[in-house]
This record gives sequence, structure tokens and C-alpha cells, in this order.
Amino acid sequence: MSEPLPPVIGLILSGGGARAAYQVGVLRAIAKMLPAKVANPFPIICGTSAGGINAASLASGSMHFRKSVCKLEYVWKKLSVEQVYHTDFRTMFRYFFHWLSPLLTGGLVRKNPRSFLDNEPLKGLLHELINFDGIQKSIDSGALRALSITVSGYNSGQSVSFFQSNNLPGWSRAQRIGANTRIDVHHLMATSAIPFVFPAVQIHREWFGDGSVRQVAPISPALHLGAQKVLVIGVSPAREAAQERLYASDYPSLAQVAGHLMNSVFIDGMEVDLERIARVNRTLSFVPEDIKALHEVALREVDILVISPSRPLEQLASRHTHHFPWTMRFVLRGLGALRRQGSVLASYLLFHRRYSRDLIELGYSDAMRRRDDIMRFLGYDPAASNSTEE
Repeated sequence: MSEPLPPVIGLILSGGGARAAYQVGVLRAIAKMLPAKVANPFPIICGTSAGGINAASLASGSMHFRKSVCKLEYVWKKLSVEQVYHTDFRTMFRYFFHWLSPLLTGGLVRKNPRSFLDNEPLKGLLHELINFDGIQKSIDSGALRALSITVSGYNSGQSVSFFQSNNLPGWSRAQRIGANTRIDVHHLMATSAIPFVFPAVQIHREWFGDGSVRQVAPISPALHLGAQKVLVIGVSPAREAAQERLYASDYPSLAQVAGHLMNSVFIDGMEVDLERIARVNRTLSFVPEDIKALHEVALREVDILVISPSRPLEQLASRHTHHFPWTMRFVLRGLGALRRQGSVLASYLLFHRRYSRDLIELGYSDAMRRRDDIMRFLGYDPAASNSTEE
């Protein structure tokens, strides 16, 4: 009798702007834990926002997992703000004037502004980082089953997961669909288009923005694509208890409000989905297998492992805000983002190598502390010795 096939493992890389560098640290640790020439441990890779960029990069090099992680780490450790969005005075002033003039003229002189920042430089970075032809090569070789990139449709209001795979079907659920297509730079520009901050991207007939917006079930794309186990790499510490409500004498700054909205977009949906799956798993554990078969219960328990930061990332960001270009410091100071209460906003926008390196090191150390859990989850003996670090 043949041995059962190992479970299909999905990887979820959530959104979070510059915070996504934390995910690279976790992946670096996993690459070190596993044997040097191991195949890609994640046949299904799903990403949203900046996590989608990491996902596409990893997928394009799935035939050489460790090498792919090293390339991703190299780019993040050399990153500068100017590689993601323009910060020169002329561009910043033009965008500021574009926002101001419609307000002063009631929209009669200029069309409505699209975004606060111009992220055109990001296209060049994506082409440097990702070999899009490599995604299909990885699928054809068997190293990858599917890559999913989730975006948010501004016209339809739907959460759309564009995925690349040879023969997997799409899906349609309430306000979320899956569509099989070939992933390219437009999908990554769309999924990372943070509302108001970066411009939306038109794909076919619709305009799309950051995939974290209205993504009520971030884990579902991996399950639809056949994942039986899911590793989630988050960008915010787990909330184990309600925080104490302290008296605040000062009115919240614009940056503090914006940071609160950012957290709602990038974090809350994942936490709710994880809680929902935990409840479903617990309920199903009380139902005997024969009863499930008799009533043809379609639900199944899903083994999920979550790796998340051990400390708030805005604390790291507050130490590096002086690395913003002077134009951005000027704007962010006016919004209150350079103060401690407003550093959440800065933690999403600070695409700088010094901050990235701190995030990568934190992700690496957090994952290594969970080494035994990760090794067991991936089907390895935790007692096995570490492989030689790349």
C-alpha cells in the first residue's frame, strides 16, 4: 500500500507596505532551517499588497527556494524610498497643487486627484526583482501549484484574487471571486496601491487598488486553490488581550487617524479570518467522521500556523523616520507622523534599507524561536540539525 501524499501547504503573505520586509526575515529563517537543496515547501503562495510583491518574487524562483529568498532579502536590504515613489520637490509640489486646486475651484479647473504620491519608480523595481516568465516555468516544473495576488475592485466593490495556475478553476463567493490569469506587473502595482497614497491601476475594464481593502477572508484563496495547511506571516503582533483605554488629553493627529485606518485595512481582516477558522476547526472537531460523511459536510479542518512580530513595528519605524527624504519629512511632520503617536503611518511608508534590515532581523529571530513549530508544520523532524546558512 502506497504512503499517503503529504498535505499541500499554502503560504499567506499579508499586506502592510514597508512592513512586508518582516516577512523576508521569516522566509530567511525557514530557508536556513530546511535542507540546502530542498524543493519549494509552499506549492501555493498567496499575497496581498506588498506581501503580493514578496509572493510573486518567491513564486518566480520556486525551483530554487533558497536562492529566491536570498534575492528577495538582497533587494529589501538595499531599498530606498526613491525606488518606490517619487520624493523630489517638483513632483511633491505638483501633487500637492493637484489636490489643492480642485478644492479651491470646486473641481472646475482640474480633474480629481488620483493619489498623494507617485509610485511609478516601483515598476522598475518590480521588473528588476521578478522574472514573470519564471512563474509559469515554476508551475510547469511542478515546483509551484499556484500564485494568487488579491486586489480590490473600486467599481464592483469585489475582492478579486487573480491567480496563475495550469488547470485550477476559479470561484465566486459573496463579494469575492477568483480568476485564473497570467500575473504581471499590473497586478502587483494594483495590489500595492494603498488607497489615497498610491494611484489605482486599470486591469481590463475595472480600476483596482490595494487588495487588503474589503478582504474579509484573506486565507480563503489558499483554501480554494487546494491548500490543506496554511502558514500565515503577519505584520502586526497578535492581540492577546484588549488594551487598556487610557485618558488622552490631546486630539488625535491626522497621522494617528491615518495609522488607525491603515491598521484596519491591513490587519483587522486577517485577525477576524483567523478567529473564524479557529471556531470552525473547533466545531468540526466535535463532529464524528461518519456524521460528516453522512451529511456530506463540505467544511474541513485547516491546520494554520501564524508567525507574527514579537513587538510593534511602529517602534522600529520611529527610530528611522529621519531616513525619509526631506520632502516627506516635511509632509509627515505636518501630519504628526514623526511623533510617537503617529509612527504607525510612518511604519507603512518607510521603504528604507535601515528600517528593512531591522524588520528582517526581527522576522528572522521570531521565526527561529518558533523553529520546532515550523519544522513540524512543514513535515520535518525538529530534532534534525540546521542546514548550513546561505
